[in-house]
Amino acid sequence: MMIARVVGSAVATVKDEKLKGLKLLVVREVTPANELIGKPLVAIDAVGAGEGELVLIASGSSARQTTITNNKPVDAVIMAILDSLEVEGALTYVKN
Repeated sequence: MMIARVVGSAVATVKDEKLKGLKLLVVREVTPANELIGKPLVAIDAVGAGEGELVLIASGSSARQTTITNNKPVDAVIMAILDSLEVEGALTYVKN
């Protein structure tokens, strides 16, 4: 799993039939100190995440293990929205 922040959304009106009805969000990995790193990627939203939220991402074959992504051509899925993040005793994120 990877910790990421939702930084945007993607809209595709023409897509594979198996992806119809799925929400696409743009995410970027964050450090444990909640700093953006890495390149943006598009992930299927399985939990109703919104822009600015910290989320957990599964990728690769694990991305196809959620109820809504089972047997679908996806490589990344948002599978949890974090309420808080504590690292080495320090609170680095608290959802508003």
